[in-house]
Amino acid sequence: MRLAKRIDRLGSENAFVVLAEVTKLKEQGRDIINFGVGEPDFDTPFNIKSAGIDAIKANLTHYGPPAGIPDFRRAVAEYINKTRKINIDMDNVIVGPGTKPIIFYAISALVEDGDEVIYPNPGYPIYESLINYIGGKPVALPLVEEREFRFDIDDLKQALTKKTKMIILNSPQNPTGSVLSREDLEEIAAVSIKNDLWVMSDEIYSGITYDDSFSSIISIKGMPERTVLIDGFSKIYSMTGWRLGYGIVPKELTPVMISLNTNIVTCAATFTQYAGIKAYKGSCEEPDRMVEEFKYRRDLIVAGLNGIKGVSCLLPKGAFYVFPNVTEACKNLRLKDSVELQQKLLHEGNVAVLPRTSFGPKTSAETQEYIRLSYAISRENITEGLKRIKSVLE
Repeated sequence: MRLAKRIDRLGSENAFVVLAEVTKLKEQGRDIINFGVGEPDFDTPFNIKSAGIDAIKANLTHYGPPAGIPDFRRAVAEYINKTRKINIDMDNVIVGPGTKPIIFYAISALVEDGDEVIYPNPGYPIYESLINYIGGKPVALPLVEEREFRFDIDDLKQALTKKTKMIILNSPQNPTGSVLSREDLEEIAAVSIKNDLWVMSDEIYSGITYDDSFSSIISIKGMPERTVLIDGFSKIYSMTGWRLGYGIVPKELTPVMISLNTNIVTCAATFTQYAGIKAYKGSCEEPDRMVEEFKYRRDLIVAGLNGIKGVSCLLPKGAFYVFPNVTEACKNLRLKDSVELQQKLLHEGNVAVLPRTSFGPKTSAETQEYIRLSYAISRENITEGLKRIKSVLE
């Protein structure tokens, strides 16, 4: 079969590769504790499910406007104005079946062949994949443990060239759980304005923070007109299967995003958008309780990891991931890297984790080894999983 050459530039999301391996082992009768996939183990809140069911019963199951139904777009605009302290309306909102299409549209609309896009590394692998696919040049900005895996402004400035077109932010961050401070964002904004750059800010975990308040770069003066904000319902409302996300964009970009949506997906499902309205206008009791539970699990898993020989782990400030340093553990077991450790834990310990390289290639200066664990699983499974990891590493 002769495929288009651009297909070779398309990457993947290794979490689902590991999930397939875990599924195969479970089918063989193995009991696997899975720290691999970033999906809340909670059900979608009842009031949101009811709103979706009511919409289906009311036959709200037909095509909707490609940009999203007006009531939903207005609800999103109200939510963003309240949480980001800006002033937008529904014409700044573009709705998609999840956030990945919006990420694809933004890069497609703004990045030319050869344009450079700075993205966090380690980071969500889809950024690099889509930059390559569109024909841009991905420029990895290293996130280092010494800075709590936050952007270093000096590294950012050094990464800039005349071809730089966009900076991608992800805060709270996958895979490290780091959160960019207001000071971080102001420095990044200053660089973006001075160099006339676009910023794509992926804020899908914005509702899941613990010890610090969340800040968005779009709230900084001069940034709404050069920012594509990405958010959605998968994480904080445990709606991964509902496929509902959106972008906040400057109004001159809205028609382009609508055209891309029309060409690729037509529109997001109508009844899911009515569920989204209920999420933003209904009770926050269940999401708040979920975040409190995540905080308990965070403290549980960090304490447990730091009690294992050869492992050290920072306390993440958001999302539901930990990114422990396992360099010494690899050395103790004479393993080459975190990939070998991941395989050892899976096949000898019946524990699934993701290696560092699932989140971008290591830089030439990078000497440490890391794994990612999602604590979006029960306390009991966290405790049992830590016990198994400890037995393999010690």
